[in-house]
Amino acid sequence: MIKAGDPIPSVTIKQATAEGPQDVDPAALFAGKHVVMFAVPGAFTPTCSNQHLPGYVARLDEFAARGVDLVACLAVNDAWVMQAWAAQHGALGKIVMLADGTAAFTKALGLDVDLAAPGLGVRARRGLISFKDGKAAIVAIEAPGRLEVSGADACLVTLA
Repeated sequence: MIKAGDPIPSVTIKQATAEGPQDVDPAALFAGKHVVMFAVPGAFTPTCSNQHLPGYVARLDEFAARGVDLVACLAVNDAWVMQAWAAQHGALGKIVMLADGTAAFTKALGLDVDLAAPGLGVRARRGLISFKDGKAAIVAIEAPGRLEVSGADACLVTLA
């Protein structure tokens, strides 16, 4: 699993945008920036939709005030699902929606978890990674079923 000081893996995935899916390499996108990326098990799932994504949308101005250049959301979903989810929550064009349909970036980060038993397949662990100048600065991964260290409120405390 990625740890503080590790470089951002270079992998081509999709970014969900208003214009549709775009190829993106998070290592290039995040280069030279202060980035807060939260990972979720899946778009439209209850905790992700009711708390995780909405918390970041509501507090974007506070992240900018703390010097964060961009906030990103990572999920093992396709770009069309991520686009629809972002649109539903007012995040489209505000939060970088990273659609990791094959889990390539998720696996490179070491955040993959097999949730085949409940019918979800390979997903991302819920967590938070802050990147500065191309390297992980903060890594906070949730215990299964929790939202304590990676939500917007906890992230803002960590960045203080």
